Amino acid sequence: MNDFIDYEKAHEYAARYTSPEDALLAEVAAFTHANHPHTHMLSGHLQGRFLAMMSKLIAPRRVLEIGTFTGYSALCLAEGLVAGGELHTLELRPDDAATAQRFFEKKSVQNIRLHIGEALKIIGDLDETWDIVFIDADKVSYTAYFNAVLPKLRVGGVIFVDNVLFHGQVLAEEIKGKNAKAIQQFNDFVRDYPGVERVFLPLRDGLFLLRKIT
Repeated sequence: MNDFIDYEKAHEYAARYTSPEDALLAEVAAFTHANHPHTHMLSGHLQGRFLAMMSKLIAPRRVLEIGTFTGYSALCLAEGLVAGGELHTLELRPDDAATAQRFFEKKSVQNIRLHIGEALKIIGDLDETWDIVFIDADKVSYTAYFNAVLPKLRVGGVIFVDNVLFHGQVLAEEIKGKNAKAIQQFNDFVRDYPGVERVFLPLRDGLFLLRKIT
């Protein structure tokens, strides 16, 4: 029996059996791949449909996204918002924020609030109780983001954390590089954190699903 799985092929196979992205999401993906030097940061079809599905199941009133990039994941997470719900998305880079805002306006969504600046300061200024938080920004700040949002997450609310495999670098016997080390430290921190139920999913570049239970 061969236990080896080619995960790249497995993800491609999974994508063929996953509901398609809509025309705007396809446009966001195509634009990003054609114009951005860091296209690997895009959530993409398979992970995007997972985030959208989870948002629809949770039916959140308030969603926080840390790291807008070009807007793909925000549009996915916004699909599950209840009437009157809002998604707040935070982006440090003005150019990426402007790109995302153009796509938000194309969809004519009224429930996405885009904030530009330092995430930790903005999180502190937002007086909200979150149902979903998606962390997908600078890796060295993951633990700080988690500590900042957890008190504002309702019991039963969930946090999604992206890139927790960090291109497979955390699987190495010796972990090198600032970002990979930061991700490993975050993974260890969350594993031992009380009051949080967790599932580590090998989806795309690794996705942590964390549920606040106390």
